[in-house]
Amino acid sequence: MNWITKKLSYLSEKIKTVIKKRPTKEEIENSDWFSCCKGPILKKELEQNLWVCPSCNKHHRIGCKQRFDIIFGKNNYEILKTPIPKDDPLQWKDSKSYKDRLKDARKKTGMDCGIMVVSGKINNISVTACASDFAFIGGSVGAAEGEAILTGIQHAIDNQQAFVNFTSGGGMRMFESLIALSQMTRTTLAINELKKNNLPYLVCLTDPTAGGITASFAMLGDIHFSEPGAIVAFSGARVIQATVKEELPEGFQKSEYVQETGFIDLIVQRKDLREKIGLILSILLKKNSDINSVTDETSTSIEQPTKAAS
Repeated sequence: MNWITKKLSYLSEKIKTVIKKRPTKEEIENSDWFSCCKGPILKKELEQNLWVCPSCNKHHRIGCKQRFDIIFGKNNYEILKTPIPKDDPLQWKDSKSYKDRLKDARKKTGMDCGIMVVSGKINNISVTACASDFAFIGGSVGAAEGEAILTGIQHAIDNQQAFVNFTSGGGMRMFESLIALSQMTRTTLAINELKKNNLPYLVCLTDPTAGGITASFAMLGDIHFSEPGAIVAFSGARVIQATVKEELPEGFQKSEYVQETGFIDLIVQRKDLREKIGLILSILLKKNSDINSVTDETSTSIEQPTKAAS
């Protein structure tokens, strides 16, 4: 039997060399490669294309700083400090404690909470903006994220600036229960104050925007943009299909379908977002010289017949 044992041992070693050990999640994240429609693509090449696949146009998820670098220019913005309430008000623990989850998320993203607020300029127009990072506990909203949005809106009001919100996330954070759910009301009231001051509120829906985020501040914009192919939903498609017992339309909850049903105004490629937002703000705030000249000509032409009649 010795020869059989030796043969099996030899074959086992051969198999180990042919079948490589499956890489860990950390090894994949730290790799120079990224996987998309046609297989591996260098992260450097994807980054140069604003994290949009050149083959299938998939707009991959990006972090807050990556987002603001695209919109304002590399590091061409000021990050605003936002309040951080008590980390674990309910002492939540399941497979691991909520404090440990926060610790891991902060280490992974380099952020104190899931939303970053900045002040910068788009086409020489000063704006306040915030963005969510899906890598921070699924972009969910808790007390700290609510405080970040409120801080951003108050900054916009104090400085008479438009507020731009790049949304992403699965909804309110279950680890904070009703404290998280209350952020839906708080952010809604803050947006109402922004509108009372006649300041534009623009929303860019990115992949994915869902749950209580969709049911509150994500759908209160004066104008709603979205990136192509983004999931925009409240409940998950499988939950809806199981409830209504019907087949859902093709592309259901993708931004293109949501635009057709009237919830999104414009779908904009990531490379064009800065230009589109700048154009819309220049119109709403009357910052464009061409718009002002047209307004002046219109007012003059209206006034002339009145003077003649008198």
